[in-house]
Amino acid sequence: MSANLINLFTTQFSTNLELKLQQQTSMLRGRVTEGSHVGRQASPVQYMNPIKMQTPAGRFAPIGRVDTDFTRRWVFPADKDLPQLVDTFDELRTLNDPKSMYPSNASAAVAREWDDILIAAAFATAYTGVGSDNAALTSETFSTSDYQIASTFGASAATGLTVPKLVELKRLFRKNHVDLDTEQVTIVAGSQQESDLLNSAIVTSRDFNEKPVLVDGKVTRFMGFDFVWSERLATASNVRNVIAFAKSGLYLGVWKDMTNIISQRNDLTGHPWQIYTMMTAGATRLMPGKVMSILCSDTSAVDITP
Repeated sequence: MSANLINLFTTQFSTNLELKLQQQTSMLRGRVTEGSHVGRQASPVQYMNPIKMQTPAGRFAPIGRVDTDFTRRWVFPADKDLPQLVDTFDELRTLNDPKSMYPSNASAAVAREWDDILIAAAFATAYTGVGSDNAALTSETFSTSDYQIASTFGASAATGLTVPKLVELKRLFRKNHVDLDTEQVTIVAGSQQESDLLNSAIVTSRDFNEKPVLVDGKVTRFMGFDFVWSERLATASNVRNVIAFAKSGLYLGVWKDMTNIISQRNDLTGHPWQIYTMMTAGATRLMPGKVMSILCSDTSAVDITP
């Protein structure tokens, strides 16, 4: 009898349900300029080009005229949705109701989507023009020669996020007349770049800083820049493209913010529950010189979540 007791062994499963490791909140919303829109496209800002003082034609000469040129920046929406079905028959075979976790999982996906839209727009082609005809708009590509810091800056080989690169970043913003005294400037970097700064004595030592840089062991602000950490940044050939931007230099246009609709699908077998999540948004770089790229050596893998 004891030899056959093995046939009565049971298996116990937990009823706890939690989200797998993933980025659950947006790192960039609230740090960029944002607005709400309707229509097929929108112009978040209109530019007045600079003008130059003139020398009068002479004493009592007719007054001439200087015409300021104007242009518009455009942003275009993209629709995103996430339909999830929970089969009623499947629910009968589970110990707990999983429906409450589906919206939370969808909310995390939306948070990552906000960041992905903004990260892609930072260095993507932007469009300007005075009309609403797409064919008449002028494309503006990101200038790597003017607004990008090389991975080898200040060294003979590729390096991570270093203090000399941050000094050069400040110089580039100043050169392009970005008012660092009034603008909120954010650097979006990855975990490897955070490690680079934590391993730098200039960043962590009180000997080089009037105020402590580390807050609970984290770098949140240094040299006048705010830091946020994201694993969503693009990498190529072991180089990560870190983004630095003024709040007025990157724009998120929201046509429809995240919406969750929970309904029962009576048109499907078993009348399953549908958790439908949707959003419509677009992003663009607003002005050259307010968004910069810092190339950093980084051999870490891409984000573990899609």
